[in-house]
Amino acid sequence: MKKLVIKNLYVTVDNKKILNGVNLTINKGDNIALLGPNGHGKSTLFMSIMGHPKYQITQGSITFNNKDIKKLSVDERSKLGIFLGLQNPSEVPGVNNSDFLKNIMNVRRDKPMSLFTFYKELEKAYQDMEMPFEFANRNLNEGFSGGEKKRNEILQMLLLNPKLAMLDEIDSGLDVDGINQVAKMINKKHKEGTSLLVISHYARLFNLIKPNRAVVMVNGKIVLDGKPDLIKRIDKEGYEWIKNELKIEINKKEIHSIGTCATKVALKK
Repeated sequence: MKKLVIKNLYVTVDNKKILNGVNLTINKGDNIALLGPNGHGKSTLFMSIMGHPKYQITQGSITFNNKDIKKLSVDERSKLGIFLGLQNPSEVPGVNNSDFLKNIMNVRRDKPMSLFTFYKELEKAYQDMEMPFEFANRNLNEGFSGGEKKRNEILQMLLLNPKLAMLDEIDSGLDVDGINQVAKMINKKHKEGTSLLVISHYARLFNLIKPNRAVVMVNGKIVLDGKPDLIKRIDKEGYEWIKNELKIEINKKEIHSIGTCATKVALKK
């Protein structure tokens, strides 16, 4: 069984403590909504799982399929089947989109696929995402709108077929049609066996992808792990009730930028 287990995870960014003892288990087939106020560690958790070098783990463990991945590089974690759809995908001038996609697919194979096979899979992915195939010949995210960047992230997910997909506000910047299409592809991958951990501030996406669990992060810790009806309550009432019912003071946090995009770090390597 493929699953991710996080135990007592503490993470600092630029010497500032962000995660404060996170415990979370993602089982095979899970579709989890990750909720919480801005700046309380949700994106930091994603970056820590993915291995971004800016995020320093000071305590705790991350295992995937019983393998300790704390010391693995971003590309090694990706090869194990972990995927991160970025909140703010960076533009990478000079890197052709189709070349990038072909390379990230081939490094997961024993032998490089033929050009015919690659373009057949690529064309299908563009059709599934309802994106013009001409995007394949443009530089990675260069000149893309916010919505086009998010569709391009989901297109990568379709081609890589990950075991675990973490999607960080993948619905931001999308119009209604875009959200519907992205949700359709998320559901497709989940049906095919991909586990999901999804951040969004809007109930609309969760209404479309129907998580089986809702997890709430406050002050860099998981404070609630329960049923999807948590999403509706937070959408209606915000987070004030957590403060009142759980006696948790919700601290104001600085929102930390991820700095250099993980894609650029991987390309340099």
